[in-house]
Amino acid sequence: MDNISRRSLISAGLGAGLVAALPGAATATSIADDAGLRTDPFMLGIASGEPWPDGFVIWTRLAVDPLAEDGLGGMPSRQVPVAWEVAEDANMRTVVARGVEHARIETAHSVHVELKGLKPGREYFYRFRSGRHISQVGRTLTAPAPHETPAALAMAFASCSQYEHGYFTAYTRLAQDHPDLVLHLGDYLYEYKKDSYVIGGGNPRDHQGPETTTLQGYRQRHAQYKSDADLQAAHAIAPWLVVWDDHEVDNNWADEVPENRDVGQLNDTTDRFRQRRAAAFQAYYENMPLRASSVPAGFDMKIYRTIQWGQLANFHMMDTRQYRDDQLAGDGWKKNVAERLAENRTITGTEQEKWLLDGFKNSTQRWDILGQQVFFAERDRAQALDVDDVSMDGWDGYAASRRRITQGWLDAKVRNAVVLTGDVHRNWANELKVDYKDPASPVVGSELVCTSITSTGNGSGSTTDPTMAWNPHLKFYNDSRGYVNTRITKDVMTADFRVLDYVTTPGSPVSTKASFRIQDGVPGLQA
Repeated sequence: MDNISRRSLISAGLGAGLVAALPGAATATSIADDAGLRTDPFMLGIASGEPWPDGFVIWTRLAVDPLAEDGLGGMPSRQVPVAWEVAEDANMRTVVARGVEHARIETAHSVHVELKGLKPGREYFYRFRSGRHISQVGRTLTAPAPHETPAALAMAFASCSQYEHGYFTAYTRLAQDHPDLVLHLGDYLYEYKKDSYVIGGGNPRDHQGPETTTLQGYRQRHAQYKSDADLQAAHAIAPWLVVWDDHEVDNNWADEVPENRDVGQLNDTTDRFRQRRAAAFQAYYENMPLRASSVPAGFDMKIYRTIQWGQLANFHMMDTRQYRDDQLAGDGWKKNVAERLAENRTITGTEQEKWLLDGFKNSTQRWDILGQQVFFAERDRAQALDVDDVSMDGWDGYAASRRRITQGWLDAKVRNAVVLTGDVHRNWANELKVDYKDPASPVVGSELVCTSITSTGNGSGSTTDPTMAWNPHLKFYNDSRGYVNTRITKDVMTADFRVLDYVTTPGSPVSTKASFRIQDGVPGLQA
C-alpha cells in the first residue's frame, strides 16, 4: 500500500462511531468518565509487536500525568475499561476484531491484547478508546504463513536512545521510511539521574526523577520516554520486536551482578540488585508490546524467543545480560586476559545456548537473523601480534561462547547467518569467522551494527577507525546517529545505514551513509 504518514494515521483515529460499534462500549464510557478521565489518557501512545501468522500484540498504557512521581501516571486507583478494535483499513471501517480490556493499577494501567484468528501476511490497523478519548491509529502486520516465502520484508533496527543526549528525530525518520518490522536491540531508555551522564556542550534535555532503582522510578522513566512524539511515531508505524541490553536495568549488569557492588551511593548488594532487577523487569513488561509468555516472575523474565517470517527468515531475539558470567578483570577494555578464552564462560547461559543451537538445526528458512545486543566480531585494539586488547563486555570477553554459536550455525548448515547488534553507539559492518587469528579462516556470516538513536550526542560523522587496519574483517565504521534499514528477499539482504546530521536540536534530515548487500549463499558483505 502507499505510505501512510503519522498525521493521517492520527487523523483516521478521530472518526466517530467507535462507541456504537464496540460491545459494552457505552458501559466503558460511563465507567471511564466516572473514574475522572477528563484528560486524554493516551499520552503514552500505542504500540504493537510479536507478529505471528494469526495475530500480534497491541499495547497501550493509560496516563494523564506521565511524569507523576509515583510512576502511576496520575491515574485513579481502580481499573479502567479500554475498548479496542482492529481493522483492515486505516479509516477503521472494516473492523475484524474488537473487545474491551481493563487497565489495572497493578500493571500501571497498561493493556496488552494478544490477537488471534487473523489472516497471515496481512496489514492491519488498530486503536483504543477510553470514555470519550480515542487513541491514534496504529499500523501493524501479521507474519506470513509458515510455508510461504514473501517477496520481500522491509525491516529496520535501532538501539540506544538516551533521552538527555538529543531529540528522537531518528525515530520519526525511521517511521517515514515505512518499515514492516522494527527490531529494537536494547538501551531503549537509560537509568541515570539528571546531570550524571553529560555530553560535551551539555545535555539538551533532562531526565525526570532520581536514578531508576525502584518500580515507581522505572515506571516514571518509561513514561517520560513514551511521551516523546518521535518515539510514538515509530511505534505506530509497524510491529516491534524488543530485547533489552543493560541500561533498562543498570549499566553493564551481568546476571545478578550490578555495575557497582557494595560501593557508592547505591550500594547494590545482591539482594538489593535482585529487587532492582525485578522492578526494572516489571516496568519493562508493562511498557512493551510483549506476549504473556514474557510476564516476569520476580527477578526473572524470559525475552529470548524466535519469530518466524514464513520461509524467508527466522528472527532469534536474544538476551545477553540475564544469564551471562560476570565481566572479567573489572570490565572495560583490557589487555591479555587469558580467562576470556575459558571454555566454560558463557554470555548466553546453557539453556539459551541450547535453544539457539536447536533453532539452527530446525531452521528451514532462507535467513537466520540474530537480534542481540553487544559486539559479536572480534575487535582487537592492539596491533601487536602478541597482545590483545578487547572489550570484556562484548563477545570478545566470552570467546568460547561465540565460537560455539558460530560453529553451531555451520554444523546445522544454516543457509545465511546474520547478526544484528546495538550497544556501541557507532555503525559497523563486519564479516564473521570461527577463528579471527587465522587469516585463512573463511568468512561464515555477517554482522550489522547500528549506531545509537541519540546516545553520546551528534557524533563526528567520521568513517575511519584505526583498528580496521589490523582487523580486516571489520569492513565499515561510522560515527553518526541513526538506524539501519534492511530489505530482505530470498536472494539478497540489503542494508542501508541511515544517519542524521545532528540530534542535539530537533528536525535533522536523514541520509544513507553506506549500503551493503549480503547475497544468498555467499557469506560476507558486498558494498
